[in-house]
Amino acid sequence: MPASSDGPATLSPARIRFALLALALGGFGIGSTEFVAMGLLPNLAQDLLPGLYATAPDAANAQAGWLISAYALGVVVGAPTIAAAAARWPRKQLLLALLAAFTLSTIASALLPAFGLVLVARFVAALPHGAYFGIASLVAADLMGPGKRARGVALVLSGLTIANVIGVPLITWLGQTTGWRVSYLVVAAIFAATFVAVATLVPLQDGNPHATMRSELRAFGRLQVWFALMIGAIGFGGLFAVYTYVAPLVMEVTGLGAGAVPLVLVVIGVGMTIGNLAGGALADWSVRRTMYLFFGVMLLALTGLALSAQSVPGLLIGVFLVGAAASGLSPAIQTRLMDVSHDSQSIAAALNHSALNVGNALGAFLGGVVVAAGYGYVAPVWIGLGLSIIGLLLTVGTFRLDRTLRRSGLVLPYGTDVIQVMDAA
Repeated sequence: MPASSDGPATLSPARIRFALLALALGGFGIGSTEFVAMGLLPNLAQDLLPGLYATAPDAANAQAGWLISAYALGVVVGAPTIAAAAARWPRKQLLLALLAAFTLSTIASALLPAFGLVLVARFVAALPHGAYFGIASLVAADLMGPGKRARGVALVLSGLTIANVIGVPLITWLGQTTGWRVSYLVVAAIFAATFVAVATLVPLQDGNPHATMRSELRAFGRLQVWFALMIGAIGFGGLFAVYTYVAPLVMEVTGLGAGAVPLVLVVIGVGMTIGNLAGGALADWSVRRTMYLFFGVMLLALTGLALSAQSVPGLLIGVFLVGAAASGLSPAIQTRLMDVSHDSQSIAAALNHSALNVGNALGAFLGGVVVAAGYGYVAPVWIGLGLSIIGLLLTVGTFRLDRTLRRSGLVLPYGTDVIQVMDAA
């Protein structure tokens, strides 16, 4: 917690709601910039890789998927680095700096002429991603008050999921009709609007005056932190193996036209929004049970999608449930990381997004491998299923370790679950 801050005891309910909406608007912008490339993948490939696209469209689509992987890797690098280095910064000022960086780098993504330059710009644009969500989650948790941490996290993440209902489909349609570069300029305008909203509506909160780079990095010395990171990094690959190649899945496997892609993205977004809100509420009850529940739904959804994507109902039900299950996991994993990290709160809150974007990069990369090898666009769904199975096994492992440590007297109760207090640092 910050040394001093405005929270639920000093702010009116209306002020808290407006502050949370401003933070969620940032999530809306991030969801738009991260996911719009997936719906516009063929457009990006055709414009930035015209020669390859003319002779081998599948290979061009797979190479264009590197733009998604580059963004994901930028999140992985930026989240812990910025969060650890800036843990002492006043939180509102840090959020504003991150939003300014989002705005400028997204404009660069829209204007640079060549594939390699756009690839670099997408990496740079991703650097503030995890730190923004991490710091915004801490601010939201403080505003919500005790016992509502996961719901505060879910409210910030709701901007990202709502982006998948409204922003991504609309911006995808805009990109298909006017060019993908216009889409990124619209996203940059969203970030600029968020800068104004955060500056106006979010109350001041101090950073942690006792935080140091070393104290924040101490989180990496805890085994349960690594378990939580691996669960997000591998288990979340199931969503991104599907989402990255959703446009060609819709067109090549289900046989629908390009105009159906935004509608399918709406279905995914609705699933993500419902799953996120449900996951936030359930995680305040039990993180462990919530993770088991949504991993179970994820496995069933991916299996059903792989077997029935040729039909419109199978496609729509499958992508809805995949989106819901993945987003239901997100606030639970975020809360788990905050639980097991102890005093390294800033970096823990940001690390969740590093982990999820390792899943993004992993799902996009492995999906691209099987597509480029000629196995078709259902193959990434099977890849996603395998990644989610590993995520579930890691979840079983982390909570079994909790029980083992509890029996040996090496853990203390924390919230609704039990966490490791062994510190290997």
